[in-house]
Amino acid sequence: MSDSCIFCKIVSNEAKANIVYRDEQVTAFRDIHPVAPTHILIVPNKHIESVGTLEAEDEQVVGHIFTVARKLANEEGVAAGGFRLITNTGANGGQTVFHLHVHLIGGQRMRHPMG
Repeated sequence: MSDSCIFCKIVSNEAKANIVYRDEQVTAFRDIHPVAPTHILIVPNKHIESVGTLEAEDEQVVGHIFTVARKLANEEGVAAGGFRLITNTGANGGQTVFHLHVHLIGGQRMRHPMG
């Protein structure tokens, strides 16, 4: 855990969030600045800075993030119509909180991200 990381504080219940899912590996909560009707962040409970700092031992939790994303997409009613999973890596990749997280976004038609 990083003392200054807001996502670590959410995982440890030191900061408030609208948590929609939690287990021993991950915590999922609603984004405070949603870009779609469904916008959930899924984070590993262990502090991992980004995809760029993943280690071999992190493979299971990364796979689990995607399994949880599928589960939440079904629960949110966005799975059938489609949804987007996004992770930003590093400042140039748009990462603003340096704790690995995946955005689950759905509930509306998405524009193509490349133009």
